[in-house]
Amino acid sequence: MTDQLIIFDTTMRDGEQSPGASMTRDEKLRIARQLERMRVDVIEAGFPAASDGDFEAVKAVASIIKDSVVCGLARTTEADIRRCGEAVRVARRPRIHTFIGTSPIHMAKKHQKEPSQIVEMAEQAVKWACEYTDNVEFSPEDAGRSDLDFLCRIIERVIKAGATTINIPDTVGYTLPEHFGNMIRSLRERVPNADKVVWSVHCHNDLGLAVANSLSAVLAGARQVECTINGLGERAGNASLEEIVMAVRTRRDVFPCDTRIDTTQIVPASRMVSTITGFPVQPNKAIVGANAFAHEAGIHQDGVLKSRDTYEIMRAQDVGWSTNKLVLGKHSGRNAFKARLTELGIELASDDALNAAFKRFKALADKKHEIFDDDLQALITEEDIEQTESEHFRLVSLSAQSGTEAAPHASIVVVVDGKEQRAEARGSGPVDASFKAIESIAASGAQLLLYSVNNITSGTDSQGEVTVRLAKGGRIVNGQGADTDIVVASAKAYINALNKLHSKLERVNPQV
Repeated sequence: MTDQLIIFDTTMRDGEQSPGASMTRDEKLRIARQLERMRVDVIEAGFPAASDGDFEAVKAVASIIKDSVVCGLARTTEADIRRCGEAVRVARRPRIHTFIGTSPIHMAKKHQKEPSQIVEMAEQAVKWACEYTDNVEFSPEDAGRSDLDFLCRIIERVIKAGATTINIPDTVGYTLPEHFGNMIRSLRERVPNADKVVWSVHCHNDLGLAVANSLSAVLAGARQVECTINGLGERAGNASLEEIVMAVRTRRDVFPCDTRIDTTQIVPASRMVSTITGFPVQPNKAIVGANAFAHEAGIHQDGVLKSRDTYEIMRAQDVGWSTNKLVLGKHSGRNAFKARLTELGIELASDDALNAAFKRFKALADKKHEIFDDDLQALITEEDIEQTESEHFRLVSLSAQSGTEAAPHASIVVVVDGKEQRAEARGSGPVDASFKAIESIAASGAQLLLYSVNNITSGTDSQGEVTVRLAKGGRIVNGQGADTDIVVASAKAYINALNKLHSKLERVNPQV
């Protein structure tokens, strides 16, 4: 018998803590539907105590997901637990995930508590959580730097209190695979009633070892892995869901377990998360990078042509690379457009929203003859952006000039709080000139941290997808924009980022 490895996706919680990667309620719903389609076992939808918006987003996800467990994160305070309980209680299969720091540095400097107090807080939090659900997960934060004897002590107490999943986080990415695997093995051997719970791991990638540490833990008996699409997450990110799933699936000769993931949905999920967050996937990223199944060396090409398995240990179509098919064009009707959105897991809230999206689709089809699934994802993301973000700034028109013999110049019209304003600027290129013209109107004083351009599909008529990251006053936001004209896409992204800076609420960011 092969054990099931539970896949716990925290893209919408830990992944959202990447600087600038915050997601709206509607964006979380889109991602949640895709995760459910991919057959993810547990979806951690957010941290309900962080803000009213996060509470509503978690509650909304809990109300629509039927097949996956919906989980919310909470610190070990009564207020956090009850806020989380209220958010997930509408789910068909709710879970509360609570955590507290257990390393000496966390207990002394973060919590300023004695170890005995930490144990009591953890035990009480689990008991509060059990008032809402019998599916309770506990994490000793920074377990990788915690004393093993103390971990045994606190875990024994929370199991007695009702915890059903024990998650061991390498919060700061400190451990090495052999060390981490031995830790999991020791805990399972030493903790009373260890066989009564599911053992889980949550590894960060600060040393590039998140996936390796997670797989080592699986070999040591862990049967849940917490991970994210594209490895998104705090600092250097989390263990990559796609790498965990395909490692276990590919190396069945080594792993005594498998997941229930529909791997053909991996690439669509990757592209959706990348589009929504504005975090592009590097070309050489395992599984989902553009070059993951590309062969340039002549020897490799010759081998693959003779027999694919000479250089490929997986099939590209098995992880979803064949799904980006041509589906629509300028002559496609409204019903065909709606049907394809439904196939992609995109549900619009009303007929008015569908009509607005269809109008945008037709405008794109006039510019771009072939419309692919990725184009539709970008189109709906842009629609969500305009409907969700407070439009303090709105782009009306842009004209940019550039050439080998003329200084780049941009003229722009922007609506600010309902009033039209115009500006012109010169720059080192048309994008630079456009940004300077926008900034002369906005006067935001924000610092530009990132400007990134990616083509959504292939071809010279492809939409350009631009990400702009701005920082001001300790707040960091990503702005996105897409258009067949890269200068226009850049202006849209900059203005989107400005709107987020203008409307963004402070959030509480947990760790784990």
